[in-house]
Amino acid sequence: MKRKVCLLPLLLLITLPLWPQDQPADVADKTSEPLSFVGMRLADLIDRFGTPGTVSTARGGEVWQDDVVFQYAEGDFYIFKDRVWQVKLASAAGVSLKDSKAVALLVLGNEVQDKGDHLLLPLPAEGWPLMLRVNFNNTGLVSAIYIYRPDF
Repeated sequence: MKRKVCLLPLLLLITLPLWPQDQPADVADKTSEPLSFVGMRLADLIDRFGTPGTVSTARGGEVWQDDVVFQYAEGDFYIFKDRVWQVKLASAAGVSLKDSKAVALLVLGNEVQDKGDHLLLPLPAEGWPLMLRVNFNNTGLVSAIYIYRPDF
């Protein structure tokens, strides 16, 4: 009888680490974190990431489309008035720079729209629509990844 009692704690000790665990909240949040960048107020952006490494401008097709771009290690944040409307990232939604188009199509799934030199994927969002855009260079590799408000 003593052996059975000793085996039970040992059995529990061995099997409990094998029990499926839920993802910690901070790991789950990292997946959707880039979505929260779009819409950030300028003050919140600076509070969160500090002073940008570089500040530049991006010229749009029209004069009113000019943006100020704050560049951080996390990505490039395009600002209109006092809010981030677009973010350029090194990776998002499982796609990274220099991935092939075939990999991006596979990772992004059936909802992705193939536009030839780029892919578009509507993203779930709160408050306003969001879009993921993956650009390709002439060799078919990912050259840029953007999350942006298509209603801007």
